[in-house]
Amino acid sequence: MQITQHGAYLAKLSRLRMVNMYLVEETDGLTLIDSGFGGNAPGIIAAAQQLQRPIRRITLTHAHGDHAGSLDALAAALPEAEILLPQRTAVFLAGDLALLPSESQVPLRGSYITATTAPDRTVLPGERVGSLRVVAAPGHAPDQVAFFDERDGTLIGGDAFQTLGGLAVSGVLRWRFPLPALASWHLPTAVVTARNLAALQPARLAVGHGQILEDPGAALAQAIAEAEGRLDVQEQTA
Repeated sequence: MQITQHGAYLAKLSRLRMVNMYLVEETDGLTLIDSGFGGNAPGIIAAAQQLQRPIRRITLTHAHGDHAGSLDALAAALPEAEILLPQRTAVFLAGDLALLPSESQVPLRGSYITATTAPDRTVLPGERVGSLRVVAAPGHAPDQVAFFDERDGTLIGGDAFQTLGGLAVSGVLRWRFPLPALASWHLPTAVVTARNLAALQPARLAVGHGQILEDPGAALAQAIAEAEGRLDVQEQTA
């Protein structure tokens, strides 16, 4: 597990240089965002020990296996940690993958998993997990959320964007690392989310796959313009 520090509050944990998890510094310890694949629990716990802070909260951006795979193991190993899950993600992890009437009725994609861990509390967009504001971020998955740290402008965006293989909005293929696009649910929704997240004017963008970007505004605008172009082509050929 590779650990890198970014700013005053964020530590990125990277497995195989492809899958990222994040530890966010709080006054009482650490908030873990995403758990990666199964088998990651020992590495995550060791990383927190290296930072010399306890993990107080565990949350997820969405219910895909490369983000939620070690939730059960972590919950068992860290019984004092509060499990705070996005409300929609908790439903998916319980095995109910039915789409809501308000969601685009296209088939889900990606490796959704089930978990036995029940959340201590579910959260909705606008609520907080520690210092982090929960932000709706559907598109890659219907249940996806992002987390915005208003202390320093860090946006932890899950798979709303990828930077591995080149910055892209979820659903826009990057041949060097195509998996996020292949696992994405609905590109039009992802583009709306990308615009909304860019409007937060993040000072730092942290994603599920790839490097962290500092001062990402111009790069985000370019990636969104590319995704909008893909939508135009789809509409013209539909």
